[in-house]
Amino acid sequence: MSLSHYDPLANLRLFEDAFTRALTEPQSNRPWSPSVDIYETENELVFKADLPEVDLKDIDVSMENQTLTIAGERKFEQKDSSKGFHRIERSYGRFVRSFAVPNAFDTAKIDADYKNGVLTVTLPKTEAAKPRQIKVAVKA
Repeated sequence: MSLSHYDPLANLRLFEDAFTRALTEPQSNRPWSPSVDIYETENELVFKADLPEVDLKDIDVSMENQTLTIAGERKFEQKDSSKGFHRIERSYGRFVRSFAVPNAFDTAKIDADYKNGVLTVTLPKTEAAKPRQIKVAVKA
């Protein structure tokens, strides 16, 4: 009879190795998906996407069938070919993010603004969806 050593962390180490490889593999193999915050105010729905170093001409915002799509590309440009990179951790390339928009928002009045690497897309609420106060009459 032989005894074998049981290592309960073996599967965790396997996951850790795969995660480490994913972080160190060439960037061309990893898709880029920019971070987006979505919040609702009393009068509108706001999307804020972090798009650092993305030219305005490379950003496309579209609305179709209650779906907001933000697409674009961050290009990798090495300005000085005599200097080699020691590490490239930021992702580059094309990206597409799509979001379902509830019917309570007026997609015909969409507005977009790009400032300091942040794309802000705003959709106003329809009049029927806005909160309103109703006076209650008291009969004597």
